[in-house]
Order: sequence, then C-alpha cells, then structure tokens
Amino acid sequence: VQLQASGGGLVQAGDSLTLSCAASGRSFSNDAMGWFRQAPGKERDFVAAIRWRGGSTFYTYYANSVKGRFTISRDNAKNTVYLQMNRLRPEDTSVYYCAADGDNLYTSTTYKYWGQGTLVTVSS
Repeated sequence: VQLQASGGGLVQAGDSLTLSCAASGRSFSNDAMGWFRQAPGKERDFVAAIRWRGGSTFYTYYANSVKGRFTISRDNAKNTVYLQMNRLRPEDTSVYYCAADGDNLYTSTTYKYWGQGTLVTVSS
C-alpha cells in the first residue's frame, strides 16, 4: 500500500494550491482519508478529512484554522484525495501529509497509512 502526495510548492500569500494524494495497493473507498500538516519543531496537526457516506455523498471535516479556505475532496474511482487550498497564509507553511484508514479522523496516530509529505511554503 502506498500513498503518493504531490502538488506542494512555493506560493505567495493569497494564492491557491491543490494537493493530491494517490493511493495504490488497495481501495480506500470505505475508509476515511485525511490531510495533516507539520511545521518545523511542531506537532503534526489535523487539517481536513473526508469519509464516503455512499453514492455521491461525503462527510468532510476541517480544522478551524482552514475552514472556509480549504476544501477536501476525493475521487474513489481514482483512489485519490485532494486538498484545494485557497487564500493561503504564511502560517499555512508546513509539510502536508495525506493519510488513510483512520479510526479517529482528527487524530494522526489512528491512521494506518501515510504519504511521504509535500512541502507548502507561503511567502508574505
């Protein structure tokens, strides 16, 4: 099982960026998938998560710090989860990690699978 995160980069404050996380090795259609981020010297923090309810319905969850600016989505057919980040701020600068199959959506230690991380740097 592998999660491949991509899409990070250097942007200016106010810009947008979309991260992708492609899973391989097994389907995660019935599992929660999430994004976390970790700045240097800090803990890995929850950003967003998504669960498939069935059909075309998904439940989404966000950290207060990104609510209204970030959007998580997934394409089960592609086994891929996305994080659309708008109105980026310098404090969003972090390494972003995707994760899959978490028992508690908000808690990083409950996720069984992790991507390698992709760096997002937002300059002021």
